[in-house]
Amino acid sequence: MKEFIKRNAAGLFPGYFAMVMATGALSIAAEVLNMEWMAKGLLTINLFAYLLLWLLTIIRLTGYRRLLLDDFGNHKKGPGFFTLVAGTCMLGGQWIILTEKPYLAIWLWAVGIVLWLVIMYSFFTIVTVRQATPTLAFGINGSWLLAVVATQSLSILGTLLSETLITGKQPLLFFTLSMYLLGCMLYIILITLIFYRFVFLRLEHGELTPPYWINMGAVAISTMAGCTLLLHGGSWQLIETIRPFLTGFTLFFWVFGTWWIPLLVILFVWRHVYHRYPLTYEPQQWGMVFPLAMYTISTFYLAMALDIDFLLAIPRYTVFVAMTAWLAVSGGLLYHVFKKYRTYREEGKQKLH
Repeated sequence: MKEFIKRNAAGLFPGYFAMVMATGALSIAAEVLNMEWMAKGLLTINLFAYLLLWLLTIIRLTGYRRLLLDDFGNHKKGPGFFTLVAGTCMLGGQWIILTEKPYLAIWLWAVGIVLWLVIMYSFFTIVTVRQATPTLAFGINGSWLLAVVATQSLSILGTLLSETLITGKQPLLFFTLSMYLLGCMLYIILITLIFYRFVFLRLEHGELTPPYWINMGAVAISTMAGCTLLLHGGSWQLIETIRPFLTGFTLFFWVFGTWWIPLLVILFVWRHVYHRYPLTYEPQQWGMVFPLAMYTISTFYLAMALDIDFLLAIPRYTVFVAMTAWLAVSGGLLYHVFKKYRTYREEGKQKLH
């Protein structure tokens, strides 16, 4: 078993913390839609998944550092490390929303800040200064928008934590507002490159990987960050001063996220139905589950922040879409692990003989 764990740690997909992001987002969606039993069950699962992924990451860092560093400097795989930030903060947000206890969330937010600083500046420095760089067609995909997701997740958790402070609330809200605006700017820059890659460069169906759903997920979490500021930052004069701008910008992102959904569904059908690309489990599929769950939450919070009751009809249905996707990918993961373990056992028996 020890050798099996090491083998899986060595080849751990950098973006696996998207599983924590997806589970946390679905749990929050269940909580706000009064499905408490499911929300709390997903919290338990997420705590276990988070600790397990950190164990595998630490094993990889200590025993297989070269493999980890190669992935980190890779244009396609490197952005996956931003899921460490987003997963950490999503778990913190899930914890504080479900339990209303801030202590674990504070520690997770602190860890998220450190991870954001290290990963954000290390990754963009490496891809900027390296000599051999890929073309746009091979170097960019939807996973680059995880930099936006990580930034907005810090904003959301920080804003939620501001409600628990007696002093220092204004500096914290200024920080979370700044992170929100930074995340919005990063999205505008990156989605321009991704959209150019979509429309003007040849895109094979095999290249249309699940992380392209983060095109929508990044604007969904940006909507959530804006709504969180509107709902929890109203006691500060600066938020009230820019409320019209914040409201319009948040609605703008929700509309763009909604626009993405039909296109992504059409491309999904084009890939898997028209071209019959096999729909088997791969870790990147968590990058498809997360946007579905996050769109559900962001629409609910938008309805609350802007007092638009008719929008509440959307999350009541999309939560079941996200739940179905989560169950399908979770089932695929369990089967994948079982199959790998069975292969490992058979290899061990062959060595003995």
